[in-house]
Amino acid sequence: MSRKTPEPSGAARLGTFGGVFTPSILTILGVILFMRAGFVVGTGGVVHAVLILLLAKLITFCTALSMSAVATNMTVRGGGAYYLISRVLGPEFGGAIGIAQYAALAISVPFYVLGFTEALVVSIPALEPYVFVTALVLSTLLLGLAWVGADLVIKTQYVVMGILAVGLLALLAGAAMLFDPELLRVNMTADYGAASDRTYGFWLVFAIYFPAVTGIDAGVNMSGDLKDPARSIPRGTLAAVGVGFAVYLLQIVLIGGAFDRQTLVDQPYQVLVDNAAFGLGFAVVAGVLAATISSALGSCLGAPRVLQAVARDRAVPGLGPFARGSGPADEPRRALIVTSIVATLVLIWALKAGGEGGGALNLVAGLITMFFLAGYGMTNLAAFTEAFGDNPSFRPRFRFFHWASALVGAAGCALAAFLIAPVIAAVAFALIAALLWYLRRREMRRTYADARRGYVFSNLRRNLLRLDEMAEDARNWRPSVLVFSGNPNTREGLVSWGVWLESGRGLVVLANVLKGDLDRDLRHREAALRQLRAFCRDRHLHAFPLVVMAEDLEHGTRTALQAAGFGPIRPNLVLRGWSGDPEQDDLPGLRLAARMDMALVLLGGKPEEGPPPVAAGARPRRRRIDVWWRGRKNGALMLMLAHLTTRNWEWSRATIRLLRVVPDERGVEPARKALQELTEAARIDATAEVLPADRPFLEILGEQSGDADCTLLGFELPDGGEEVAWKARYQALLDVVPVALLVSAPEGEDLLV
Repeated sequence: MSRKTPEPSGAARLGTFGGVFTPSILTILGVILFMRAGFVVGTGGVVHAVLILLLAKLITFCTALSMSAVATNMTVRGGGAYYLISRVLGPEFGGAIGIAQYAALAISVPFYVLGFTEALVVSIPALEPYVFVTALVLSTLLLGLAWVGADLVIKTQYVVMGILAVGLLALLAGAAMLFDPELLRVNMTADYGAASDRTYGFWLVFAIYFPAVTGIDAGVNMSGDLKDPARSIPRGTLAAVGVGFAVYLLQIVLIGGAFDRQTLVDQPYQVLVDNAAFGLGFAVVAGVLAATISSALGSCLGAPRVLQAVARDRAVPGLGPFARGSGPADEPRRALIVTSIVATLVLIWALKAGGEGGGALNLVAGLITMFFLAGYGMTNLAAFTEAFGDNPSFRPRFRFFHWASALVGAAGCALAAFLIAPVIAAVAFALIAALLWYLRRREMRRTYADARRGYVFSNLRRNLLRLDEMAEDARNWRPSVLVFSGNPNTREGLVSWGVWLESGRGLVVLANVLKGDLDRDLRHREAALRQLRAFCRDRHLHAFPLVVMAEDLEHGTRTALQAAGFGPIRPNLVLRGWSGDPEQDDLPGLRLAARMDMALVLLGGKPEEGPPPVAAGARPRRRRIDVWWRGRKNGALMLMLAHLTTRNWEWSRATIRLLRVVPDERGVEPARKALQELTEAARIDATAEVLPADRPFLEILGEQSGDADCTLLGFELPDGGEEVAWKARYQALLDVVPVALLVSAPEGEDLLV
């Protein structure tokens, strides 16, 4: 059963500004800016308001970094943040969080409708008796526009942005003209009892204010309509976060020094309209109405697309009918019907429970905050899992990311949720956990005897069984290296390369093949096994020992190839030393490994003279790795191995050169451009160099890579009868470079995804 999310049939057409920045900034500079910012400053004071802004922005900034990292590490399709999470943590986990994200977006529709209605009623008091009807009519109209499709909404967003900009300037200019430093000093401290309806606290005010920073989803949720999601999502999202922070910070300072506390609490919106610069109060009214309508439309578009993406992954039972799209643009109209029902029910509940005043808006704002915190927390957790787990396929082109920022974002979301409403947060987390458990449909077991080892064994068993059921994919490739080390004390260079190629991302097995009779010489095998274990322990190597005893080396190699690994954890890469001796026939073992779909790596040159160990506290010297490209067959694996080598401390400052030889000068520039595009798409830092074949390759290799610290060359196993010539040919290549890795990859395996 395929879990792949289909591409929308409509052509992706939106760029960074129109597809990400504009919808994000329109959502950020919306209801809270006009309707509740004054209330936050009035109750919390300028200091607490700024602190609330900083905490809220810290969460969304970390989330934006995580979104950017994951978005630039894969091809992003429809479903936005849900797609990013599900492709990292799996469809089951993604399904649980996708439901939470959908709920947040669906509930955002009545939130913005309530903001619009409250602003309209304040501006036109005659409509006060008709708040309920006005809100329901507006909600119906907005969902009807979403039914038509995204095109109409996208075409109007620039007009909305213009109206919003005029209203915002009138608001800020009016506050600036009334600014009084003494009033700012008075409004610095908090007074959470200033509101007449109830006594507020820091975290309750935080919950009311947090929706001001949640617009980062607006652009990401339109990922299926973007021309280049990997480029547009980071740039547009971070730009919106930065601009939104600057505007909100300026607003807090200006209104804190322009209006008295009680007015800000009682009339947070009306005071902005009445004191707009140059009598442009109508522009402020138009700005908030336009912003709320635009934000509501964004949620009307985003929520059904998330539900459609969840349904298409088939992770949540019963959602199958909502996977189907309508028309050439693949509009999620069935999902929109469900969104309409949810939005209407929440709207009715909020108006009944919170009253037809500001209470309804505050009530829904707190509810949205909890759902968004859950979604943002899981987005950060997804990025943290990829980065901290050292997944080789996690090579984001977005460089301003570290797993620590994702951890801060995830922890911040969880902490804020529990501080705002511990009971609701606990219930929300419990519901998500229950849904996740249901989706995985597995029996949870506990082991009490020998708690530490039993717990590890139980988890290992469960995860091995689960891993065995998962289909292999190039994106999940990790190096499991079987090193034919023999006595490792005499081949430390070979062992070092096995560890460097694995780079802490997979597994290393050190194999020693002994000649002898197992029944008679069992004690020799046990001694060799102890020697391997001591070698790994003394050198702090994370490797597993394997000793095989057989009547000759060929049979021992065959046994090791079959015996290494357990369950789904099998070696996918064989590393052994190069032997140019024509009398030594080591090709049968290599041919068997190739037939078993293992990659082959032969270490040649003088590896024992390779990079010296780095002293404690010293900085490793700059090294260079040369990869000679002849096509993706072996080239993809060579480039991946070069990249993994640079993930080690000894090679952390190494540079990678990707070299290719073309027949003549005319092909140099096109080939160089193709290699540059290849490294960009593969998200691997490498310099491309192309050379004309104006002399024998052996001379070119010696001239270019004679001073390289490591050279990677592809090879194919020889046909029968050509073994001697094959060894002589590659021995000549190895003689002109210090250290080389000869690489042969299995057919059809492309790791540059």
